Amino acid sequence: MPNSICPECDEEVFVDAESEQGDRVSCEECGSSLVVVGLDPVELDLYVAAETDDLSDDADYETYDYGSGSY
Repeated sequence: MPNSICPECDEEVFVDAESEQGDRVSCEECGSSLVVVGLDPVELDLYVAAETDDLSDDADYETYDYGSGSY
């Protein structure tokens, strides 16, 4: 079973032999969410979730009242 080192706590993390680049794993020691960034040798990096666009924060976003018939 391949392994690598957690970039957060420096502990050994076991990675499934069938893992592919982009797969996520967890460090059992510190609980960090990690992503496989390399396969030969296995390399891990901290997983950071992508931020989603929130239309409510967009100043150009307009709302329409479809019930009133006016826009």
